[in-house]
Amino acid sequence: MKTRARDLGIPFEGDTGIFNAITDVSGVAVGYATVIEGDTARTGVTIIHPRGSKDHKPVYAGVHSFNGNGEMTGAAWIEEGGLLEGPIGITNTHSVGIVRDTIIAWQVKNNAMYQKWSCPVVAETADGWLNDMNGFHIKENHVMKALDSAKSGAIEEGNVGGGTGMICYEFKGGTGTSSRKLPEKLGGWTVGVLVQSNFGQRYQLTVAGAPVGQHFKNDAPYTGGENPFKQDDGSLIVIIGTDAPLLPHQLKRLAKRATIGMARTGSLGGNGSGDIFLAFSTASPNAAHADDKGLANIQTLSNNHIDPLLSASALATEEAIINSMVAAEDMTGFNGLDIKALPHKEVKDLLRKYHR
Repeated sequence: MKTRARDLGIPFEGDTGIFNAITDVSGVAVGYATVIEGDTARTGVTIIHPRGSKDHKPVYAGVHSFNGNGEMTGAAWIEEGGLLEGPIGITNTHSVGIVRDTIIAWQVKNNAMYQKWSCPVVAETADGWLNDMNGFHIKENHVMKALDSAKSGAIEEGNVGGGTGMICYEFKGGTGTSSRKLPEKLGGWTVGVLVQSNFGQRYQLTVAGAPVGQHFKNDAPYTGGENPFKQDDGSLIVIIGTDAPLLPHQLKRLAKRATIGMARTGSLGGNGSGDIFLAFSTASPNAAHADDKGLANIQTLSNNHIDPLLSASALATEEAIINSMVAAEDMTGFNGLDIKALPHKEVKDLLRKYHR
């Protein structure tokens, strides 16, 4: 496995699950297809199966758009009906269509459609600086590979899947994950997060409260490391999974807290930013089923006990973003653009300077 943020000694709050990943939520599986070809293709697709690739029962879900200059297909039905009815895809802006269509084809092939129709969830961030998005490099076989290869346990981070060509705080960004495991006295629930990070300007970057980005003015391709008095135009997709028995309106509250995790890394979003967050619960396996009277037998957590889960969502989002940068590697892509990865040693030195 690649170096992760905690390996650098970054003092994140909270206890993680075994893998410190969204896959710490039992049943969740993640698959990738990474496309790096020639001088123009630096892209990919990420797939998340909420209950694994063999269990197609819907899950309760909620969506929050912090800033909506982006796309998450299927979000309108989640907002209306409260159910996520299939796998989640994340890719680049111009490949949303092929990923959506292929998910439907995969559902048909595997008899995995809950109803006679499907409205898949596919989210995006724009990798058009390192990748030629107009080359349409994502093909059906790439999406099928990500759908079929999804696994639980430890998963890759950095320049993989949909995050392959992404840039975060003007360093190389990409795919990152983290989790929080609550103590038994607080329910013992797990919250797992996966992010696709493609946002932020260098001067904003904050790590464990330290203004790290202000010390790295070299190799900042857009701002030269200076404050341009303008919020960034990048995007962030956050997918949150939990085994806590939450209803859709409660999951929307979890999704909102991803905004805090984003802010803890330094960004405040911007007019051109597509920051869209989704949370789902693997509890209540019969959420979409009812008896002859139309009644569903479910459990839900009282709002009076939800605070630790809200905190866990924010903290795991923060760490997943930093993990996406720590695991990323230097990349040269479309039109020769060269983006450097976050320098590990220098970050450790700065954290010592700030007593972090």
